[in-house]
Amino acid sequence: MLHMSEVDTCALQIFEALLTAEIFNRNLRLDGNDLIPIHRQLFGINGSAEPKRPIAVSEGAIERVLGISRAHERLKGNPFVRFEEFGQRLSITALEPATRWFLQMEGRSGSDSNPALASVLEELGAPSVSYAAARENNPPVEDSRAYLEAKMAEVLKEDELTRAALDLLIISAPDEIEQTLGDLVCTQHQHEVISKIKTAVRHREYLRDHRIYELGKLLFVGPPGTGKTSLALALTRELHMPVLEVRLSMITSQYLGETSKNIDRVFEFAKKMAPCILFIDEFDFVAKSRITDDHGAMKRAVNMLLKNIDRISLVRDRVLLIAATNHPQLLDEAAWRRFDDVVEFPLPDLQVREAILSHLLSPFQVESTPQELAGQTDGFSGADLRIMVKEGILAALSHNSPRISRKDIEEGISLIRNRNLLRVR
Repeated sequence: MLHMSEVDTCALQIFEALLTAEIFNRNLRLDGNDLIPIHRQLFGINGSAEPKRPIAVSEGAIERVLGISRAHERLKGNPFVRFEEFGQRLSITALEPATRWFLQMEGRSGSDSNPALASVLEELGAPSVSYAAARENNPPVEDSRAYLEAKMAEVLKEDELTRAALDLLIISAPDEIEQTLGDLVCTQHQHEVISKIKTAVRHREYLRDHRIYELGKLLFVGPPGTGKTSLALALTRELHMPVLEVRLSMITSQYLGETSKNIDRVFEFAKKMAPCILFIDEFDFVAKSRITDDHGAMKRAVNMLLKNIDRISLVRDRVLLIAATNHPQLLDEAAWRRFDDVVEFPLPDLQVREAILSHLLSPFQVESTPQELAGQTDGFSGADLRIMVKEGILAALSHNSPRISRKDIEEGISLIRNRNLLRVR
């Protein structure tokens, strides 16, 4: 039997992958969400929630994905590993003793985020191991870019006409979005709206059965830099839905007759990609008042937009519609009535600025306190505060200081004030 001193970290990494493959092949109740992302890649099933069995692990795949060469040599002498010369494949020979050996070598750390492994360890009575917790902590297949691309390919295969919609959208998978709700300082009303949406998603079938469809159309209003786009993107991670960002410059084509068709294409594509978030920034650019614009084609486009908003539903279609505007006064009155919730994004007050600065400055050594800086930054947006902190960090780095001085931060404050002066001239 191999001892811990004889087993290196790379060998244990390979062994965990082989063990996971064997567990997955034997337990038909497991699906793609029981595999950690690196194993999905290793097993060649990155974009599938229902991968085909049996899955195999080759030496070439281990080198390509894990970056570990000579895998079979690293595990030479391990009684639980078989190496097939033909196909250069490795596999586990006896599951239960191999699992117990791995637990002895690795402890339970490998099971905390590996649902497939946790499912066996839990059955074997390993202390404090929870399959449900491991699965909950594991990023879903549906969050990945590979899954999103596979789904897009399927949609395009069924209806080639929807390809035109791809030029009108920026499409991102949840795992491509950096923002999380934990990165944001939200108002009480914003938290309430988020909670309401999560409840609607969780109980969608109940709401659908009772034909309660008036949910999931949000209008975000507020000055630039107050977090409208950031919250829309953070919801992508929170709800495990891809986000389809509308490219308004393409929607409002120079050929105005195409604008109505473009709007139709976008909404139809969103329904086929559901569940998803359809995000329309600078909404007033399209939905401005029909009274102030006497161009017939543009009026028809606005009417088409309003009709599509009427026809889409989070409950029925699994599409969360979020529109954002810096200029709510420009919106057509009929556009306002289409939304279930109007969510305000005000400039942060003293307390909120302090909370934002506490979050932004927490990884750094800073002479000034968040309380002091909050008092100096009245009228700054959340985006302004981020730029201010970034400038302070760069100033400190420029003179090789590990500490951000008051002077460094003041440079950032001056930059923002000058920018804001230029904007209002």
